[in-house]
Amino acid sequence: MAGTTLKLEIITPEKVALSEESTSIIIPAIDGTLGIWPNHAPLLAGLKPGSIKYKTSEGLKIIVVAGGFVEVSNNVVSIIAPAAELSGDIDLERAQAAKKRALDRLAKRDGIDIARAEAALARANARIAAGSGR
Repeated sequence: MAGTTLKLEIITPEKVALSEESTSIIIPAIDGTLGIWPNHAPLLAGLKPGSIKYKTSEGLKIIVVAGGFVEVSNNVVSIIAPAAELSGDIDLERAQAAKKRALDRLAKRDGIDIARAEAALARANARIAAGSGR
């Protein structure tokens, strides 16, 4: 009989950030948003910084990742990310400050790593959206 749930695992260099059963998962892939449901075909994709939305028996949950990679195989969704943060753990003031720093760096553009500043801005925006419930 086909499975009705997926196992979602999110791993960062520091820890296993999440390990839960889910009925559906929405992922911010580099080439667009991916929807993953039970019995999904095998998949490997790069992730951009953003919110992963997933449904459990408790309802919709959100976790923010700072990019990474996703693998889907045999009803297991494994995500390797440099950082991950549950929406309820996000400090909005800190995220707003990070956004301001990134915008300031991008406005100056002299002597900075533009790609790094753009990535910091994307992470801050994702954290703000998730922390605000959007």
